[in-house]
Amino acid sequence: MKKSIAMLAIAGLSLFASCGENKDTDVVESGTYQGKAEEVDADEKEIYVRTADDKLLELYFTDNTQLTKDGAAVEFDALHEGGNVEVKVEKKGNRLEPISVSILD
Repeated sequence: MKKSIAMLAIAGLSLFASCGENKDTDVVESGTYQGKAEEVDADEKEIYVRTADDKLLELYFTDNTQLTKDGAAVEFDALHEGGNVEVKVEKKGNRLEPISVSILD
């Protein structure tokens, strides 16, 4: 019985450790920010943007998020890690909602 409980505890800890990433992100005031797309997750439609003042913004795209490059609408797969972006965000409680994302390069 003790062996089963120990194995369940180890399995539970392994599962807990593998669930999601725990990045230290920042919540900023509503506004427009420029930075680099540090991580792009197409499956989650999520990007992490590192701003010039070293803030890390976690942005989950909504159906209303406008993504553009050179003023024209583009698909999410046009984003790439390391690319420069300008994001307009709205602070909603402890999260940021991306209103628009412009790919700068």
